[in-house]
Amino acid sequence: MKILVISFAGIGDSLLATPLIRALRERFPAAIIDVFVMWSGSKDLLEGNSSINAIHQQNFFKASPLENLKFLWRLRKMRYDVSINTYPQSKIHYRFIAWTINAPKRLSHRHENHWRLDDWLTNLSIEQDYGIHCIENNLNLLKLLDIPVPAKPIEPEIFFSAAEEAWAEEFLQKNSLKGKPLAAIHAGSGKTKNLILKRWPVEHYTQLIQMLLAAEPGVTLLLFGGPEEKEDNAQILQAVPNSRLMAVPSQTIKQAAALLQRCDLFVSVDNAFMHLAATVKVPCQIVIESPTFNKTIEPYRRPFRLVRNPMVAGRNLEYYRYDGRDIQGTRQHLLECMKSISPDAVLKELQAALAGAIKALV
Repeated sequence: MKILVISFAGIGDSLLATPLIRALRERFPAAIIDVFVMWSGSKDLLEGNSSINAIHQQNFFKASPLENLKFLWRLRKMRYDVSINTYPQSKIHYRFIAWTINAPKRLSHRHENHWRLDDWLTNLSIEQDYGIHCIENNLNLLKLLDIPVPAKPIEPEIFFSAAEEAWAEEFLQKNSLKGKPLAAIHAGSGKTKNLILKRWPVEHYTQLIQMLLAAEPGVTLLLFGGPEEKEDNAQILQAVPNSRLMAVPSQTIKQAAALLQRCDLFVSVDNAFMHLAATVKVPCQIVIESPTFNKTIEPYRRPFRLVRNPMVAGRNLEYYRYDGRDIQGTRQHLLECMKSISPDAVLKELQAALAGAIKALV
């Protein structure tokens, strides 16, 4: 059997697909199980996963339509028996991808924008459920193959190489951080048209960091991020010149994750790094609530503190549903939503979490 898992929506979504991939491998130990992703960060995260035979990656935004079609045609010629569109890929474009690859069995969820054409594009489907996690929505797809959903939870997986672990240890040794309380911050959320509207203002991060450094003299702050966070991180570092604040010079997302698992606390909005922190089990996690946050994407089976968004006020599914549409609201309104969360509100949660983390270290 040849199975293709299509996980195109985001880097975090690809990480949350790993429990489904493991369940497939346990059920079909001799099968070829490949994964198709759009982002290089997704490919990086999945490297080393023993349940995967091959990872196909193509950035449809950077390549031309002709190049993308040729890539899909190469996948079509591989004659997969099953393709699985993972959750939550609600835009119809993802189902056209599955149809083009043309596996006889094409699995997907039925989103709110489902219509008759979808039954042709993906011929086996199951209802999505906002009341359960993304991982559980993915595992429900197994029912379409007459496979029982695993009785015990399966958590996301990252497989680190010895070099990645060594890089993280070397960073700590070089900066004399072994055994010291470490708070990690990721100030980004991608820069696609939806993700950029969930960013907490960089000025708020700056104020938070200034207050935290003053209030917690024993804590070192690490700024994580990739190329999309480089500008914001530079702005923060320029505004807060302090030896206890440093940027993490990781070259890959797995290097960053290897260091992240050595931190005591992590702060971010709901983004890929939030899922990384949960996967590597950072002891304390603070999530700054965006309009898109909901049950399906919370840190999986991990404790976390949610800093509530006063403008969203629990109406998250009115702002964003998996129905093929973008976040609802004007750009100005959505930016104001994120601005409405004060640095003081985040600091309060941070200090409460840090008190427990420092006590555990001592």
